[in-house]
Amino acid sequence: MKRIIAKIYIWILLIVLYAPLVFIAVCSFTESKVLGSWDGFSLRLYQNLLTGNMQGSSSLLQAVENTLLIALASALLSTLLGTIAAIGIHNLKGRSRKIVSFMNNIPMINPDIITGVSLFLLFVFLHFSQGYLTVILAHVTFGTPYVVLSVMPRLQQMNPNIYEAALDLGATPSQALRKVLIPELRPGMISGFILAFTMSLDDFAVTFFTRGTIGLDTLSTYIYTDARKGGLTPELRPLMTLIFLIILVLLVIINVRKEKQMKQLEKKAI
Repeated sequence: MKRIIAKIYIWILLIVLYAPLVFIAVCSFTESKVLGSWDGFSLRLYQNLLTGNMQGSSSLLQAVENTLLIALASALLSTLLGTIAAIGIHNLKGRSRKIVSFMNNIPMINPDIITGVSLFLLFVFLHFSQGYLTVILAHVTFGTPYVVLSVMPRLQQMNPNIYEAALDLGATPSQALRKVLIPELRPGMISGFILAFTMSLDDFAVTFFTRGTIGLDTLSTYIYTDARKGGLTPELRPLMTLIFLIILVLLVIINVRKEKQMKQLEKKAI
């Protein structure tokens, strides 16, 4: 009975999580402007999205471009800063390491609304002109801790004598960093980059408070503005479907590669 209840619970959970995604994907194959209304199978929304032949196409495509540029820039900066921070935290000892690790966790558990308002007040106090720069800096603040958490396990698993051996053999600290540490930390850096990129794509509250009044829109703020007008642009449905499929394919590729690497390690161990 416990096993049956557990299976039912899992299936209910999966349905609740994925039913909205399936619903949007199905509705993306009809021309109806009302979500949930079926006017027959059609690829017109996908055609409009890919060709830009739709009402408000320039603003939607610009929002997608802004979202990708901001996510890419903030993820790259977060990966760089997070990797350096993880190495520094790993080299700390005792209470200092615990304190810094605790401070690194605060941005992740802090509500987005508080982070957004705090950064907004900070940028106003510093007289920063709000726009691309402030949004990227804001995304770096909550993306960096995720990179730190992704890189730290790799540092803990790594043999600490490898770096010192490279220095003893004549490598400079920068050479040892590039040729020893980074190759060992690369899987964690890639995971951290993907996390930071995904968090930036998904963010609304922090972006809303730090984008200023220059008309800068990301996909999340565009959808919010569009919804306040009384409805959503129909082409958002195929856009959401394509984004979900791209992320799904990337996850499958990453998991397949990880499984192959695990099998290779098991064969070497045998």
